[in-house]
Amino acid sequence: MIRILSFLSLFFFLNGCKKNVQSPSTISQNKLIWQDNFDGNKLKESNWNFDLGDGCPNNCGWGNNEKEIYTNNNYLVKDGLLTITAKLKDSVFTSTRITTKHKFNFTYGRIEVRAKLPIGKGVWPAIWMLGSNIDQVGWPKSGEVDIMEYVGKNPGMIYTSIHTPQSFGNTINTKKTFFKNIESGFHIYAANWTADKIEFYVDDTLVYTFIPKDKSPQVWPFNKPFYLLLNLAVGGNFGGPDIDKTIFPQSFVIDYVRVYKN
Repeated sequence: MIRILSFLSLFFFLNGCKKNVQSPSTISQNKLIWQDNFDGNKLKESNWNFDLGDGCPNNCGWGNNEKEIYTNNNYLVKDGLLTITAKLKDSVFTSTRITTKHKFNFTYGRIEVRAKLPIGKGVWPAIWMLGSNIDQVGWPKSGEVDIMEYVGKNPGMIYTSIHTPQSFGNTINTKKTFFKNIESGFHIYAANWTADKIEFYVDDTLVYTFIPKDKSPQVWPFNKPFYLLLNLAVGGNFGGPDIDKTIFPQSFVIDYVRVYKN
């Protein structure tokens, strides 16, 4: 009996070690190159910019017929958490979108965001990246990496997508994965971006890999710097068209953002 118990103990110990080694949340811990743990009581100006307004006149509805107006005050930093809140007042939706454009841009790496989702029909939180040359070449030539998108009309479903000149908008380079109770508590959404591929994770689960053989600019505009974006949209082509106005306010809560060299 003692030998059996010893063997079982060793078995579970080794399997536990193996899981820890493979866990995406523990890879490259010694190669951290950028992070925000949202300490203090306001966003760090050295890290983040605000996108403001409704995108007009050049990109009304932020290109997606979104209903919100972005402000620089629909957020709260407290107790090590960033809370972005979408609100409805006098028939006007407001929210916040932040980016690291011109403040932190990087080529290749592992991006991890620990976050808690809002719920309800009409919410559309996102963790994503855009090519830093977007002002020069425009979208979709800049490329876009959607690390996590969630729409409240489809509970439990997490979307990960790639937008390129070859496939954008209703892209073919996408995957939706169902996670029971994904709305409960915090989860880690991650992407591992190398010169050859981009892998997407939810917690310890690999959900999608984009690894095209063709590395032409039409298919792979991912060999140059990108920047990060966090936002909570309302409605739009993806999040809407129906919006349950009774659910607001709704909050997208972010614990941390970390980027590792891979």
